[in-house]
Amino acid sequence: MYFIRLFFLLILCLFLSKTHAQQIQVTGKVTDSLQNPLGYANILAMPEADDQEVRFAITTDNGSYQLGLAKNQTYELTISFLGYISQKLTLTTGTDNLIKNFILKESTDQLTEITLNYTPPITVKKDTLTYRLDAFTTGEERKLRDALKKLPGIEVDKAGNVTSQGRRITKVLVENKTFFTGDSKLAVNNIPADAVNEVEILDNYNDVPMLKGLQDNEDLAMNIKLKEDKKKFAFGDVEVGAGYKERYVIHPNLFYYSPKTNINFIGDLNNTGIKSFTFRDYLEFEGGFGKLLSDASGYFSLYNSDFSQYLNNNNFNANTNQFGALNIRQSVSKSTDISGYVISSNSKTQTQQETLNNYLNFGNPFTEERSNSNLANSFFTLGKLTVNYKPDFSEDLEYNTFIKATNNDATGVISTINPTQSNTIATNTDVRGIDLKQNLNYSRKFSKAHTATLEATYNFKNDEPLANWLTNQQILQGLIPLEDDEVFNIMQRKRVNSHSFNAIVKDYWVLNNFNHIYTSAGVNTAFSNFFTEDVQELSNGDINNFNTAGFGNDFKYSFVNTYIGMEYKFQFGKTIFKPGLFYNTYVWRTQQEDEVNNQQKNLWLPQLNIKVEFNNSQKLNFDYRLNARFASVDRLANNFVLTNFNSVFKGNETLENTLYHTARLSYYKFSLFRNLNYNINASFNKRLKNFKAVTELDGIDQFRTQILLDLPEHNFNISGRISKKINRIRYNLSGNYNYSDFYQIVNQLTSQNTSNSISGTSSVETLFKNFPNLEIGYTKDFNNYKSFGNDNQFENDRFFVNLEYDFLKHFIFKADYSYDNYNNKTNNITNTFDTANASLFYQVEDSPWGFEINATNLFDIKFRQNNSFTDFLISDSRTFIMPRIIMFKVAYKL
Repeated sequence: MYFIRLFFLLILCLFLSKTHAQQIQVTGKVTDSLQNPLGYANILAMPEADDQEVRFAITTDNGSYQLGLAKNQTYELTISFLGYISQKLTLTTGTDNLIKNFILKESTDQLTEITLNYTPPITVKKDTLTYRLDAFTTGEERKLRDALKKLPGIEVDKAGNVTSQGRRITKVLVENKTFFTGDSKLAVNNIPADAVNEVEILDNYNDVPMLKGLQDNEDLAMNIKLKEDKKKFAFGDVEVGAGYKERYVIHPNLFYYSPKTNINFIGDLNNTGIKSFTFRDYLEFEGGFGKLLSDASGYFSLYNSDFSQYLNNNNFNANTNQFGALNIRQSVSKSTDISGYVISSNSKTQTQQETLNNYLNFGNPFTEERSNSNLANSFFTLGKLTVNYKPDFSEDLEYNTFIKATNNDATGVISTINPTQSNTIATNTDVRGIDLKQNLNYSRKFSKAHTATLEATYNFKNDEPLANWLTNQQILQGLIPLEDDEVFNIMQRKRVNSHSFNAIVKDYWVLNNFNHIYTSAGVNTAFSNFFTEDVQELSNGDINNFNTAGFGNDFKYSFVNTYIGMEYKFQFGKTIFKPGLFYNTYVWRTQQEDEVNNQQKNLWLPQLNIKVEFNNSQKLNFDYRLNARFASVDRLANNFVLTNFNSVFKGNETLENTLYHTARLSYYKFSLFRNLNYNINASFNKRLKNFKAVTELDGIDQFRTQILLDLPEHNFNISGRISKKINRIRYNLSGNYNYSDFYQIVNQLTSQNTSNSISGTSSVETLFKNFPNLEIGYTKDFNNYKSFGNDNQFENDRFFVNLEYDFLKHFIFKADYSYDNYNNKTNNITNTFDTANASLFYQVEDSPWGFEINATNLFDIKFRQNNSFTDFLISDSRTFIMPRIIMFKVAYKL
């Protein structure tokens, strides 16, 4: 393996010497005949030599431009601006920089028949940035992601998430229609690159055009424009692969587009560790990361669900995945569209983890060694049907129904070695659930001054998880009433079902272009039932029910929130202010058997949003809110319930609401002229009241309940990224700092904990046309946790190299390498591990057949190392991963 590492270093040294290509800079201004600057004019440089690439530039607001050209080359320059006569000239470069100013004449009626024989590589309008793909690609790109990487200002990560000018793409369209759910991953990883003509980046995108400028929508959408011969055509590809140790992959992508009908199918069958559907994808289905910002309680409920816990697990040492996704859209008429999708996944995963747990408390800190192995089978199906009716610009109606069905079961073994016991516990779980959601959105523009919207949602959920723990030693002594037996067989049955209804009516009153008043009225309701039963099944068949010891819940919870609010939006110069105030009334009722508790509360919740738009590519956004969050039904149920082999929880029905301030500041700037892109994000959170776990520790056994703590807690995060392109090199620098302080209550002692983490990454990547392209980078992580007076420090150094090389016209070679040095300074634990992957792809131009040799985890690394921190526990974990896999693949393009 030493030679493989050395290979990457030699490649790096060899081709970094090529990065500073011999270039000169052509600068100047483009004006009209009256010397007025022409902003966003296009300068296109077509090279005479075949081995040179097309160059272009776009003028800034003051008409300035900067164009990088190769030395000693001849170019045909075309300078164009809408409404003006294009100017052409031949330019031969030498070794010195040049200054060239251009004056364009306004076109006249006699010249209206003149047609330009080219389309600019980039076109900039107020909210739209359009790329013409063939100006940046070579034709060897396989998927859309490969083409997007070559567009200036656009980046694609390994998972397929796209950013433009430093901002994340939140929705993907194909021919102005949503592709599946709008998630970028399915689009960029599957749409063939040769089917795409243009890519549009749409700022402040809104599905309902009449609401643009009224709703504060920060969505950045990407619209894929297909080539003319692909607009009514079936296309796609099928990939089949096999490897040693019975590895396989089958991956079809089939697309049919016509003006009225779109059909897309994506399938995946593999045992190579590729997970086709992740928690991030699921979050996109449920409202995206905007859900975290606008509905924190809904987001955390989603994150902590059993289904999400499965999706979050990406570290396994064996995996078989079956995945299928079908999307159909039909235009019934000019005003009505019907669309729907079905996504289904069935997977079997095997996981193994070894953890060193440091329990921190004032009395007797100790260490536990724990191992956990698991074999899980998971099945889920998601389906959605949408009807959209748009008779004209002033009216929009959308109805959709969404259903999710899950069935997950798992068997596992937990082993623990700690000062009080050594034990092995077998576990079995079975989680079944169904989720049905219906949404109605109606928008109507009554006049130039008034536009109204109605949003209503009904949601039904029913989850029925079963759990089983088997051990030959007593567990949770003193907490659960076990009877002596040869094998202790503990079983839990749980059922959670809920009905919720939410509706909001909003009026947008436009006084004039600079003053708006928005009035809202809404209601949120929830009705939940929470049932638990914990028992011991004895060897003779008898049942020992724990209800006699305070276990077992049959808990009912109802919650009604009504509110009214007003927001005033006004503009002063380039700054838009929008203060708002909402009055909320909360009424909730809890019932456990015959014990009933009714509560009511009224709250004023202010908010403020400030936006500064310096220009199209430079914006500042500030947002402040005072938030209230109420407890979920499982926090309120006031009888005991088992949560793990070493943990018992008891809810608190008297809990009221948390109260916390949130403030966010974001700034980004993108300069196509300077090839510069940077963005900064900062957030601050102050919790005035917060749900807090009160924990009693006895060895590793935990008894927990909840209280509402009035002591303030804080969280601060700042992150930033700078990207600068010079000639054929892009330099990237990013960093993140996070601070939080919070209280923990363990064994009746209250202490304040602090967490500090700093992470920084610097990288350099080349952007050659005829040479290998490299990305080389370094990441440094610092983590510091302070708890009970103990200081715990972790560090990690990561070096990475990515290589991509198109050679001999038909070959594409890709490889990546990373080296990690992990250091747990507190326990003097150091681990180093490196990973590498490589692939070689061959396809003759215009041939439908392609062939690939692919290798993952070349060094056959066994595990990854990481750390985590809770209120009384610091964990250092080894998570075992997939072994080395080498495969041969055949691809056929339809």
